[in-house]
Amino acid sequence: MADMLPTDLAPPGGLDRRRFLTWLVASPTLMIAARWGLDLPSAQAAEAPALEETALNLYVAVRTDGRIVATLPRTEMGQGITTAVAMLVAEELDTGLDAVDVSTADADPRWLIQLTGLSSTMRYLAGPLRAAAAEARARLVTAAAHRWRVLALTLTTAQGEVRAPDGRRLGYGELAEDAARVLLPEVSPLPKSPSEYTVVGQPTGRVDARAIVTGEARFTLDLDIPGAVPTVVARPPTLRGTVQSFNASTARAMPGVVGVVQLPSGVAVAAQTFAQAFAARDALQVTWAPGPASHLSDADIRARLRDAIGPRPLPPLLTTRVVEGRFDFPYLAHAPMETQSCVARVTGDVAEVWSGVQDPKFARSQVAAALGWALTPQRVTVHPIRAGGGFGRRFFTEAAVEAALISRSLGQPVKLMWSRNDEMRHGHYRPASHHRILASLGPGGSILGWHHRAAIPTVEFPHGFGDLLTSLLGQALPDVTSAVFFALTQHVPYQFGWVAQELAEVPLPIPTASFRSVFTSQVGVANEVFVDQLARELQRDPVELRRSRLTSRRLKAVLDRVVLEGAWGRALPPGVAQGVAVLEEWDSAIAHLVEVDVTSGTPRVLRVVIAADVGLPINPKGIEAQLQGAALDAMSTTLSAGLHIDAGAVREGSFADYRWLRMKHAPTSIQVHLVRSDDRVGGVGELGYPSAAAALTNAIARATGTMPTRFPILDEGA
Repeated sequence: MADMLPTDLAPPGGLDRRRFLTWLVASPTLMIAARWGLDLPSAQAAEAPALEETALNLYVAVRTDGRIVATLPRTEMGQGITTAVAMLVAEELDTGLDAVDVSTADADPRWLIQLTGLSSTMRYLAGPLRAAAAEARARLVTAAAHRWRVLALTLTTAQGEVRAPDGRRLGYGELAEDAARVLLPEVSPLPKSPSEYTVVGQPTGRVDARAIVTGEARFTLDLDIPGAVPTVVARPPTLRGTVQSFNASTARAMPGVVGVVQLPSGVAVAAQTFAQAFAARDALQVTWAPGPASHLSDADIRARLRDAIGPRPLPPLLTTRVVEGRFDFPYLAHAPMETQSCVARVTGDVAEVWSGVQDPKFARSQVAAALGWALTPQRVTVHPIRAGGGFGRRFFTEAAVEAALISRSLGQPVKLMWSRNDEMRHGHYRPASHHRILASLGPGGSILGWHHRAAIPTVEFPHGFGDLLTSLLGQALPDVTSAVFFALTQHVPYQFGWVAQELAEVPLPIPTASFRSVFTSQVGVANEVFVDQLARELQRDPVELRRSRLTSRRLKAVLDRVVLEGAWGRALPPGVAQGVAVLEEWDSAIAHLVEVDVTSGTPRVLRVVIAADVGLPINPKGIEAQLQGAALDAMSTTLSAGLHIDAGAVREGSFADYRWLRMKHAPTSIQVHLVRSDDRVGGVGELGYPSAAAALTNAIARATGTMPTRFPILDEGA
């Protein structure tokens, strides 16, 4: 899930130079910082303000060896932002990708927002990054002009060099120190026009691909922190259960055991190896107190959600009939491939943690509070580490808090690993939900109104939208934060008369979190499935109905593209059908066409056609990968993957019973077509899930004649 600002709160994707401030940072080599501002004058380099007073500082540095370093204040979780940042910097500095290093920033209060989620990383950072790199290029050119005593306007840049018309060349490394002393650049520091791009917009492989496949890339558990002992935790059978008593005598006597520590969440065991730690954990004798959800099972939860829907509202005047749709969605685990993990070292009055967190500043505050240092969070250093998937789960920092407490108790560093069972049964989940959608029809098939009421347990946003104020609000008033986020992000992109969408929050003691596309993963899916139901009621083609009612030209364009590329309406064999759906969110628009075969009794996806308008496509290959992955996620949760709650315990414990699709279930073709309407930078990570799930559901409804209303469709454990 890029940083956490609703679409209308995020900075514009298009580069407006007046909105970015750049300045020279005091340094022996060239370092340019940039930040985004609301009402800034035309950017100009200046003497650096005190670093502790600046916010959202993006640093682009040119070193004397010619290496270019860009600071990334977000977490790489597989979404490819490292590559996108390198491409933007290489583009503006006219150098190769192999000359750019991207460094992840530690948790730092100087950053306005460090939260990685809601598809806003590149929307938020692309402009400042381009501004900083362009400023650096202008200063390098000016430095070369001074050295050669020529007009700066006569010089060009290419392949990491400044070049003169007479053939003289100077590498950026040779000019770095001189460029740092330039008072004002003598050429324009404006970023390039997108029409000049030669790197950005080109399909590019990941800059870290080789490191990942060779094992060179370091994830949290790969780190070699001296003295860190492998650690695991015995956890209760129910959600948020607690320890009543325990006997660790047998465990302490086992080979390699370093120590046993009681935590609020369970009992930790540290040993010389993980195998020894797991064995000793299993030897613990623990009496558990049940968690607050121990009285709840699936049937109870569904009943609570349905009861929260309430009576029907009165339809608009002139309504001749009302069409109703009901939909049920399950709890979902985020299930990233890398489970929660953390390395922590607490010594005296300072703490240091390494973990793949999505909001390092929130992690810092949570660790500080757990250690009793809430008023002095600066005593905690958080190093964000590359993560193996996040999807919203890594906003929560249980692993970091646990590791810090264990390290302090043992008096040495620890390397804490959650097992897959821990991950599945003790996480934070996309909440279950129940939906009622009413469409009021008038004379001649007119649509007079649309009313969607969604009953959803409160989504926890203790991290807020990435800043201190909303984080405090999210912790003090979680229901208010959840409702505000719903109101800011949910909309119906059709002319359907009087439109209303309401959230009925249902307080349930089951931990929740944002999941890929947050509320839209349910509300948006239900909407697009109901549009197809409405088309059937009106006896209209679902594509034609959408075209006639869509309010967004971008949505019309992507819909037209998938209809064209997917050959919508062509003759298909019995039991084979197509479905479509659209979504506009995170400054982007997308449409899916899914073709499905139900002749075997089990739906089989034959192909997926995607058209997306994300504005300026920084790396089309990365966008394609993101959208293909999101489509497979949507297929999994629509068809087979979901959680069940049994007396406050999560039934599923691994991928053996959390039925994510396997490679054999993937369609032979997932085509991605980019439709570009402007040069804004739109979000991608959240974008590809909702309309993929809805298009698949619509295809199954057309193939079988029955609209699915409860998910996952192939729920064997219901």
